[in-house]
Amino acid sequence: MRIVKKTHSCVRLEKDGRVLVIDPGGFSERDAAAGADALLVTHEHPDHFDEGRLRAALEANPDARLWTLRSVAEQLAPAFPGRVHTVGHGDAFEAAGFEVRVHGELHAVIHPDIPRVTNVGYLVDGSLFHPGDALTVPDQPVDTLLLPVHAPWNKISEVIDYVREVKPRRAIDIHDALLTDLARPIYDRQIGALGGADHGRLEPGAAREL
Repeated sequence: MRIVKKTHSCVRLEKDGRVLVIDPGGFSERDAAAGADALLVTHEHPDHFDEGRLRAALEANPDARLWTLRSVAEQLAPAFPGRVHTVGHGDAFEAAGFEVRVHGELHAVIHPDIPRVTNVGYLVDGSLFHPGDALTVPDQPVDTLLLPVHAPWNKISEVIDYVREVKPRRAIDIHDALLTDLARPIYDRQIGALGGADHGRLEPGAAREL
C-alpha cells in the first residue's frame, strides 16, 4: 500500500491500481478526492468534510462509493442513491479492494461547552489507522498510525501518550495544517523521543510505501 499525504488530515491510499481517499476536507487541495474509487469521511467538521470535493469525485467516477457517518451521509445520499453508505463503530466492509474496520464514536472534547459530534476512525487492511478527531485506540494492533498531531482539542502530552497506548510500528503526522514551521522541530523531537514508535511526517504531495 502506498500513502500520499495531502494537506491537513487528508490522505490518499493506493493499492493494485485502486485509490482510497480519507477526509478530503476544506483545508486539503481542491483535487484531493479526484480519481478516488472509494472515499471515507470521519466526521462533519469542514476541515475533514467538504461537500463540493466529494460531489465532484462521485460525479467524475460513477463507480466511486462513499462510507461515512450519518450526519455526512444524509447530505449526499439523495444525490447518489446506493453509493453512500452509513457506518458506525464495529462495522467492517470492503471499499475498492481495501478492507476497512470502523472504530470510535465521538469527537474529542474541544471544550465542555461545545457539544461533541460523532467521529469514527478507519483501520485499513488491518494495518493503517486514521482516527479522525479523536484519540481512539483500536482493539487490534496497528502498524501505521496517522497521528493527529496538532488541534484545538489536544496537547502534545496527550499525543505522546496516544502513540504509547496504540503502540504502532510507525506514526505519521496528520491534522497538522495549523502547526507552524517554527513548532515542527519541537513536536518531531518530543514525539520521536517519547512516543516509543518511529515518528515522521510527509509534506503535502509526498508519498511513502507502507
